[in-house]
Amino acid sequence: MTRFLIPIVAIALFFAETTFSLFSPIEMQNQVIYLVPRFLILFLIFFAIYYDRKKAMIYGLIFGLLNDIIYIDIIGLYTVLYPVICFIAGSTVKYIHQHLVVTSTVALLLIAVLEVVMYSFFVLIGVITDVTFTEFLNTRLLPTMIANVIFVVLLGWVFKYLFEYRSFEKANRSIL
Repeated sequence: MTRFLIPIVAIALFFAETTFSLFSPIEMQNQVIYLVPRFLILFLIFFAIYYDRKKAMIYGLIFGLLNDIIYIDIIGLYTVLYPVICFIAGSTVKYIHQHLVVTSTVALLLIAVLEVVMYSFFVLIGVITDVTFTEFLNTRLLPTMIANVIFVVLLGWVFKYLFEYRSFEKANRSIL
């Protein structure tokens, strides 16, 4: 039963992003603030760090393609970025200590990289023409990072223990 837990959580987070994105944009002091929930990619980053980088990349490919098909008009953007982020996260395991604070910091840095790459891509193709980088930083990146920090603080340890439990269970099953 626990082997189905990871796909179920991934699917639930995929749809939870949509639900939480309904709260955005928020208008505060005559300024529009965008909160972009990145629950699924945070889960996949923890997946790549604590469990299996290759499987995380496969999940990233599948959910990135679903994200492209359902939410944006450009097929391939999330399909490429999600597996690349998972690859980078899984590759950092060799160089970092797998402490929850360290991996959470890496995950949040990768979310910031994802947001900046997305912004740069949309500026490059001309979709975003009136938003300067400073405005992007103040109205989208910082609020998004704050929202995702709260999410990681609340559920990062759950993800870590889910993947560690699954690894332990997989190791015990191979012994028997």
